[in-house]
Amino acid sequence: MSVRTGRRSAVGGLRTTIGALAVALAAGAAVSLPAAPAEAAGGAGGKVVYLTFDDGPSPAYTPRILATLARYGVRATFFEIGQNVDAHPALTTQVAQQGHSVQNHSWSHPDLRKLSGSALDAEVVNTDRAIRARTGRTPSCLRPPYGAVNGTVRSHAAALGKQVVLWSVDPADWSRPGTAAIRSRVLNTVRPGSVILLHDGGGDRSQTVAALPSIISTLKARGYGFATLCR
Repeated sequence: MSVRTGRRSAVGGLRTTIGALAVALAAGAAVSLPAAPAEAAGGAGGKVVYLTFDDGPSPAYTPRILATLARYGVRATFFEIGQNVDAHPALTTQVAQQGHSVQNHSWSHPDLRKLSGSALDAEVVNTDRAIRARTGRTPSCLRPPYGAVNGTVRSHAAALGKQVVLWSVDPADWSRPGTAAIRSRVLNTVRPGSVILLHDGGGDRSQTVAALPSIISTLKARGYGFATLCR
């Protein structure tokens, strides 16, 4: 999701792990409690982080990100847009077959707070249907576009069986600040339990693709392991 200035108002009231909360309070980032990890790999002394990718699948960038994750033996969570799943269904299947978690990022990337209840539900349900058709599993988590959350969004998400999951580390890669900036913003902010927001769709993500190997290799060198969010 392309995160804009107004998203930081979504912080209030969100639950988070103690480590991620400390980061969030310091940086003003949007946070939410990660679901129980579906799978973790490595990590010294329980040092685990969560790589997440929004706005895909994208034929230009998702395969390149998948190749990098495979090369380093890392699994991640992809919050996918239903329209993109519908347009590129084989990519969603590939993401799931490579062991990553595929979750709900709405059908058309609207601000869910501005929709009627029925329209909000349709955004979630239609995306569930598209993902389930390609993976055989119904997403258990929802990441609202822009991190835009209020009581209505939360109540509808809960009624649809969804946990709202946001992030605690945001390098603003959607704004294309440069490969070095994306890398340093992640590595300077990450803590055990951090949920890292990156993008594999929604625009030119070449800088994200370029930054990812260094992010992963540096975190591994620091003793971090990686886990997927949401079963």
